[in-house]
Amino acid sequence: MTRTARRNRRSLQVIGAGAAALLALSACSSSDSDSSSTTSGSSASASDKLSGTVTVFAAASLKESFTTLGEQFERAHPGTKVTYSFGGSDSLAASITGGAPADVFASASPKTMKIVTDAGDASGTPATFVRNQLEIATLPGNPDKVASLKDLTNPDLKVVLCDKEVPCGAAAQKALDASSLKLTPVSYEQDVKAALTKVELKEADAAVVYKTDVHAAGDKVGGVEFPESADAVNDYPITLLKDAQNTDAAKAFIALVRSAEGQKVLTGAGFLKP
Repeated sequence: MTRTARRNRRSLQVIGAGAAALLALSACSSSDSDSSSTTSGSSASASDKLSGTVTVFAAASLKESFTTLGEQFERAHPGTKVTYSFGGSDSLAASITGGAPADVFASASPKTMKIVTDAGDASGTPATFVRNQLEIATLPGNPDKVASLKDLTNPDLKVVLCDKEVPCGAAAQKALDASSLKLTPVSYEQDVKAALTKVELKEADAAVVYKTDVHAAGDKVGGVEFPESADAVNDYPITLLKDAQNTDAAKAFIALVRSAEGQKVLTGAGFLKP
């Protein structure tokens, strides 16, 4: 073989090797691209997999906070919707044990949550996610100069309490008993919002409600703290329900409530950390 022929052969070998390398790189690039596309697609499908309605039964005092959290949840998971039934925890518990369809139950006391767990209607163990403390709601500007729990025993004052079966009513009674005080209200209300509304409408001079409700009412009422409330702080448990129709979304909502983001909303509303 001539020198020229050998040179041409080596040139062809180099060109062939280079072409093979380029093909290999192209294949790797294509494979990486496909892998990246698949991973991206999996992540997208994972984030978009939640859909449908989440039905939440929650204590009346959670109305403002849970409404805000529901809006955040729907934005984070397009295609989902959070619907609520707010009310006295005892009534909600009775509805759940009576067969009312719901995915999540958030109660204002362990006692009312126990109604649901004892009936076998909870899935897993309920978790305390916040706590709440009592406060006296007065007319704006506190014209009656209410300064203590004892002041509410003044027979000239129209005072409203929650029903004793409702967590806010049970807590109020506990505070009164701890102080050896007797109070005869003009009415017992079925949930804390109903008690607060009596003061907002000036149908009562004062009501024993939660700090969160006074906070939510803004300038519609005045607020008076009292030391006895420290002896009657309520734990709020939350649970997935056994017959939940949208389990994945319900679990995700509970996770939001218990997350740092959820706690920020709740503590901003006046709730205490668990």
